[in-house]
Amino acid sequence: MANTSDISRGLIIKLDGSLYKVVEFGENKTARAAAKVWAKLKGVDNARTIEQTWNSGDTIYPVRVERKDYQYLYKDDSGYNFMDTETFEQIAVQETLIDAPQFLKDGQEVSVLMNTETELPMTIELPDKIVLQVTYSEPGMRGDTATRTLKPATVETGAQVMVPLFVNEGELIRINTKSGEYVERVKE
Repeated sequence: MANTSDISRGLIIKLDGSLYKVVEFGENKTARAAAKVWAKLKGVDNARTIEQTWNSGDTIYPVRVERKDYQYLYKDDSGYNFMDTETFEQIAVQETLIDAPQFLKDGQEVSVLMNTETELPMTIELPDKIVLQVTYSEPGMRGDTATRTLKPATVETGAQVMVPLFVNEGELIRINTKSGEYVERVKE
């Protein structure tokens, strides 16, 4: 058992039978009323994002989570298949559990958050930034680098990313997997 003083960013709690990850939290204090704790929660086992408010000191129900390293293998009818890098056990998960499935490439290392009570995967997180090769991009206009103009480019996983005009086919780029945005060009 825990109470509202134990809330932290990234904590996974059970609320109304569903699991939620704490995205933001804070405390509201007023002169007359008791302090309130609020949290913005993102559903782990559902697609909902909610805000919840508790009285200071209320009981919350955190879920014990273990982070394990897995490697992406392939996608088939059963879903996305991953292998534990230590035990070589394989699991298949649905696309809804993966935070950025469009950036998955064969052999990529990911982190799997496992619910220790049920031993089931809760979510799969890619690294914050990954390097991918541009497979298709329109040629940029020569000398047009003064403005922050972007053009669409297709990367090796098939995803489309908006990139600056100077990025060409065959180049490696770093992408932020949380926002899906171009970060920088990578030298080989």
